[in-house]
Amino acid sequence: MTRCIQCTRCVRFANEVAGVEEFGTSGRGNDMQIGTYVEKTVDSELSGNLVDLCPVGALTSKPYAYHARPWELKNTESIDVMDAVGSNIRIDSRGVQVMRIQPKTNDDVNEEWISDKTRYAYDGLKFQRLTTPLIKQGDRFVAASWEDALTAVAEGLAASGATGNEIQAVAGHLADTESLVALKDLANRLNSDNLTLDQPNGHLPPVHGVDIRSNYLFNATIPGVEAADAILLVGSNPRHEAAVLNSRIRKSWLHTPVEVGFIGERADTTYGYEYLGADANSLEAFVSGKAPESAFTKKWKEAKRPLIIVGSALSEHSDAAGVYNALAKLAEKEKARLVTPEWNGFSVLQRVASRAATYEIGFTPSHAASQTKPKFIYLLNADEVDPKSIPSNAFVVYQGHHGDLGAQLADVCLPGSAFTEKGTTWVNTEGRAQLGRAAVSPPGAAREDWKIIRALSEVIGVPLPYNDTLELRDRMWEISPALVRYDITEKTSSDIALEGIKAIKDRTAGAKIGGAAFKKPISNFYQTDPISRA
Repeated sequence: MTRCIQCTRCVRFANEVAGVEEFGTSGRGNDMQIGTYVEKTVDSELSGNLVDLCPVGALTSKPYAYHARPWELKNTESIDVMDAVGSNIRIDSRGVQVMRIQPKTNDDVNEEWISDKTRYAYDGLKFQRLTTPLIKQGDRFVAASWEDALTAVAEGLAASGATGNEIQAVAGHLADTESLVALKDLANRLNSDNLTLDQPNGHLPPVHGVDIRSNYLFNATIPGVEAADAILLVGSNPRHEAAVLNSRIRKSWLHTPVEVGFIGERADTTYGYEYLGADANSLEAFVSGKAPESAFTKKWKEAKRPLIIVGSALSEHSDAAGVYNALAKLAEKEKARLVTPEWNGFSVLQRVASRAATYEIGFTPSHAASQTKPKFIYLLNADEVDPKSIPSNAFVVYQGHHGDLGAQLADVCLPGSAFTEKGTTWVNTEGRAQLGRAAVSPPGAAREDWKIIRALSEVIGVPLPYNDTLELRDRMWEISPALVRYDITEKTSSDIALEGIKAIKDRTAGAKIGGAAFKKPISNFYQTDPISRA
């Protein structure tokens, strides 16, 4: 309190932007103090921004305070991977250590805010790191050289007898686009289409399909949220899935007459909403017009720019096909307002940094591959995988940067680099490709992810045709030019978007609805990936 000049910027931020009314002033005149005058701490996933707002340093970043001076630090502009918003960040490092992470202003993506997980999870980069290749002997890991580790993988592949779709590649939350392309090319050269995601039902082809990008992207764009005049949230809790995007919905709710409808497990979203129900049946009722009359349903009928925000967890739900069928019907019914040349309000909110890119490059299994039992499994940063889904006799390779769940299941561990240690492409939930940059070097013998896969392809005997990043990006251009058109969101034309919606409707026709309630996909906001868990 000795530094505080009582400008109340922190109080205004907490009340207006973050939407947690727990911060205020008590006392008057000489005795005025700023604090949490109710009996709890500031409970917001945007609270770290108070450090940037405070003009005098009365509020400081506790992990960073007294550890470094700003002029000792090297600044690197990069991209955040803790969620799928793709917030622009500045990584401040000294030597080989990341000292702090701050937001970089970009009005098209994160304005000047970042979430607390982004700001404070960097210390997880110091703990539980894989720094040397490991080979399992008996029930323990033994350190090995790169040569031995790659040979062990090649031998494991031969010994497992896996051919074609019995070779499974699993993409995790923090896999960058370059390594996904390299891994897909490697699997395809081994005649495998068994490309899965580490999420529930990730081994099945996605219900929304990946032929048309508007079926899995946030088509309204992040700034476009503020233009919507009625928002329907389906099975999503944006406060935890995309904290920075949630503050935009709140801004719109405060300053415009927008109405919000909500279907799913109740959540404190920091803005008011009309609760329409918890499961697919309430969605059906809303689509067919049987939902009870309310302020939201009235506003939805009059809205010029309606917006549906579909949660990423819906594709993992047991009623996924039925839910997407209902959404496609709703989109077709409202297409005159929902999907026009100026506005596309059918938006899927991904929550995982790599997910938009995996769909973009077609990293999904064919129908035949999803039925095949794998004998050789390659986990690329896959730490959310269900251990029960891995056959006990399969040979498992884990490539990643933390000794998390994936490493425990593996026969060989190959140490990769974290997002602060490699210059790679990240595609955010609206399909905007952005370039992350390396701030520090990888620890120990860890290497860049795509280079590991390239070296392995040589040892297995199916060498990949690119030797440096530029050649690999040419390959990405072949797959989808949008992957290397950095910092722009390419709109899908309304005709093609409507075709995509029709394709979803046809694909999911006749799907039954079991009526299980939608669950929040994130139970603990601060532990969603190996870095934040460490």
